[in-house]
Amino acid sequence: MAAVEEVLSAPGFFSKERITAGPGFNRWVVPPAALAIHLCIGMAYGFSVFWLPLSKALGITASVACPKDESVIAQIFTTTCDWKISMLGWTYTLFFVFLGLAAAIWGGWVERVGPRKAGVVATLCWCGGLVIAAGGVIIHQLWLMWLGSGVIGGIGLGLGYISPVSTLVKWFPDRRGMSTGLAIMGFGGGAMIGAPLADKLMKMFATSSDVGVWRTFLVFAAIYFVFMMCGSLGYRIPAPNWKPAGWKPPGRKSLVTDGQVHADVAWRTPQFWLLWSVLTLNVTAGIGVLGMASPLLQEVFGGRLIGVKASFDELTPAQLSVIAATAAGFTGLLSLFNIIGRIFWASLSDQIGRQATYMVFFLFGAALYAAIPWSADDGDLGLFVAFFCIILSMYGGGFAAVPAYLADLFGSRMVSAIHGRLLTAWATAGVLGPVLVNYIREYQLSHGVPRAEVYSVTMYILAGLLAIGFVCNLMIQPVAKKFYMTRAQIAELDAANNTGGGRAEIVGGVSTAVTPMALVVCAWLAVGIPIAWGVSVTAVKAYAIFAQG
Repeated sequence: MAAVEEVLSAPGFFSKERITAGPGFNRWVVPPAALAIHLCIGMAYGFSVFWLPLSKALGITASVACPKDESVIAQIFTTTCDWKISMLGWTYTLFFVFLGLAAAIWGGWVERVGPRKAGVVATLCWCGGLVIAAGGVIIHQLWLMWLGSGVIGGIGLGLGYISPVSTLVKWFPDRRGMSTGLAIMGFGGGAMIGAPLADKLMKMFATSSDVGVWRTFLVFAAIYFVFMMCGSLGYRIPAPNWKPAGWKPPGRKSLVTDGQVHADVAWRTPQFWLLWSVLTLNVTAGIGVLGMASPLLQEVFGGRLIGVKASFDELTPAQLSVIAATAAGFTGLLSLFNIIGRIFWASLSDQIGRQATYMVFFLFGAALYAAIPWSADDGDLGLFVAFFCIILSMYGGGFAAVPAYLADLFGSRMVSAIHGRLLTAWATAGVLGPVLVNYIREYQLSHGVPRAEVYSVTMYILAGLLAIGFVCNLMIQPVAKKFYMTRAQIAELDAANNTGGGRAEIVGGVSTAVTPMALVVCAWLAVGIPIAWGVSVTAVKAYAIFAQG
């Protein structure tokens, strides 16, 4: 009877009290739980691998063209002609629009309910969206693809992206940058694993009447469901005021606050909007380059990529095919450095401070952008590629270090909610970067500027944006104490958030407070093996292509 009463009085499965870790819990289990989610939702970056097959879903070997007079609305609902790649690309736009919206709208909810419930909801949205998208492919309805992957999946992206941030910051107050860098590295690495896997699955499922996409979506949904649920259920939060043994808070040194700022107050401070500008400018420059990496390399170097003295416009179709493959290797290499930068720069920020790290991004980045036209004119492919690899590492590092920057400025209690609102900077940059780069390119081409030179002005403009970002970052000062929550407000917040008092989770009547080392090792292997496979595939492909060139 006593056992039954204990079960009935136990806190809910998703409550914070249920997942508050007890003494002896190993905090190193939490980063792989976050990685398990981010590696799955990070496939959003690699969704373009599906565009070409889907553009031939009906024709199989060649696209079935829609009538020239068919309206856009009709193409969304058509079942008789294939979708254009430009129409499919709207899925990618929806991903990041709804990621930003979900993070901003439900960031406070994530803070209140904790990472377990947020992770499970993210899992259902992301994987359920893939299932709905598979149905859209089967019945050939583009709107269902957009609804499933773009809208519902995008909401899953936003919730999954911010779900571990506050938890990791609280578990690693001594290594904030490193801990959040590990998780956000997973978002950058999701496509590195998912894209080649998707290519293999589509080839395996393809038949004479099917390009293999919808089955690949269902397999991905199943795999991601397992990984994301394991990650969600693996989350634990520390007891209130928990600190690593022997660690002392650094006070206000290097902008690190000794108070807590409420999310509803944080966005009214000048520090929030300065950091919003910092992230917007850093991402605008990086995402602009990432979006134009393939055509940039081809148009700037042309025949030099294959040892031919000819401009891009002078190459034959066969030669264009070869340099396109080289550009694909270049894009893969940039993705790898995007991932490496997320953990490298975020970890470095723990040593030199977040503000100093962003100063490096802006000063060094501006110099590299300004030097790219020179390396292109000089014909030094190796130096050109190296410059871009470093730039993309700083792009990824900017994403990874910003949650720790927020925790430094505003405290760790509501960092997920504040981070969610800050991610509107990502949505803004996602529009500004590509539009800026593409329109400048088109304008110069229309005025007779050679293809090899159309990016020079763009590089100087991006360098200028980084210079402005440097000034914004330099202006960030410690948050004034008048914005801090009082002790009574913090106590009220903890009560509203149902923060537990250190109860270990009970499974089958056995306390799991002491974490077996075997569990820690298995957790890291579960995420480490896929990452190692993705890195090896990317590295081998990039090496083979550049060796060929």
